[in-house]
Amino acid sequence: MNAATTRGALLAALACVLVGGSFTANSVLGDYPYAGGQFLRYGLACLLLLPLARKGAVAALRSLTPRLWGRLALLAAVGMVGFNLAVLAAERTAEPAVPGVFVGCAPVVVAVLVPLADGRRPQRAVLYGASAVAVGAFTVQGWGRTDGAGIAFSVCALAGEVGFAVLAVPVLRPLGPRLLSATVCGVAAVESAAAGVLLDGSAWLRRPDTVETAALLWQAVVVTVVGFVCWYMGMQRIGAERATLFSGLIPVAAACTAPLVGTGSYGPAQAVGSALVGAGVALGSGVLGTLARPRLTRAPHRPRRPAPCVPDRGGRASDAVVDDAPSR
Repeated sequence: MNAATTRGALLAALACVLVGGSFTANSVLGDYPYAGGQFLRYGLACLLLLPLARKGAVAALRSLTPRLWGRLALLAAVGMVGFNLAVLAAERTAEPAVPGVFVGCAPVVVAVLVPLADGRRPQRAVLYGASAVAVGAFTVQGWGRTDGAGIAFSVCALAGEVGFAVLAVPVLRPLGPRLLSATVCGVAAVESAAAGVLLDGSAWLRRPDTVETAALLWQAVVVTVVGFVCWYMGMQRIGAERATLFSGLIPVAAACTAPLVGTGSYGPAQAVGSALVGAGVALGSGVLGTLARPRLTRAPHRPRRPAPCVPDRGGRASDAVVDDAPSR
C-alpha cells in the first residue's frame, strides 16, 4: 500500500467508526419523529457542507445529466432515508442484531457487484476479506429473534447499505467528496420532509429537547459532515470494493461504545469478532500481502580499485581494473 491508499483506508475506517459510535446517539432519539429528525440532520449537514464545496460547484452541478441527478436522488432515497427507515421497521419485529447481521454482509455484495459492473472478475483477496468481515460482524452482534417481516426489512437495509456505496461511484468523480456529500444531504432532507408529511402529517416535526438536540447535532456535524466526507474521500482513493470492507468496523465500534452508556457489554465473542473483522480488512485491503511480500534490496556498492601495475606479456605495465567481488 502506498501513501494514497493508506490515507484512503484510514479515512474509510474513521468514517465507519463514527457511524458505529452514533448508535449511542440513536438510542436517545427513539421518541423523536423519524422523518423530522432526518430532515434536521441532513438539512443542517447540507448547510455546513456547502461552504466547504470546491470552486466551480455550481458549474459541476449544472453539468450533471438527468440520469446522474436521478442517481443522486436514488442514492439519498435508498442509501440514506430508506436505509434508516428499513432498520427502524426491522427492529419493530426483530432484535437489533438481525438487521445488523444483514448489513454486515454488504462487503461481500459490493465485492461482487462493483467488478461485475465494470466488466471484470471479482478479486479473490477482496472477496475472501469481505467474507471474513461478514463473519466477524455476525460474531460481534450474534443473532436474535425475528419473523418474516423483520428479515424482509433487514434485506432492505442491506440493499440500502450497498446502494450507499455503489450508487455513488459514477458521481464521485465529477462532484468530489465534499460537493457530493452536500448534494445528497440536501436531496435527503427534501425526501425526509416529503416522507414525514405523507406518513406523519403535521406531527412530523417538533422542537427537540436538550438531549435530542445534542444527539441531532452529533449526527449532523460528526457522523454526517465528517463521516460522509471521510467516507467518500476514502472511497475515491481505494475504490468502493475495499472501502466497504471497513463497514465491518461499524458493529465493532458500536460494541465498544455500548458499555459506556450501559446498553451492552464487550465480551469474548465481541473480541473474536473484532479480530475477524480486522483480519478481513487487512486481507481485502492488501495489508497482509504488503507485509508478506519481501522487500527487494540493492546489493551494496563495492568500490573498484585499480590493479597494481603488473607488466604484461609485452613488458608494459597493465592498467586493468579488477573488482573485489568474485565473478560468476
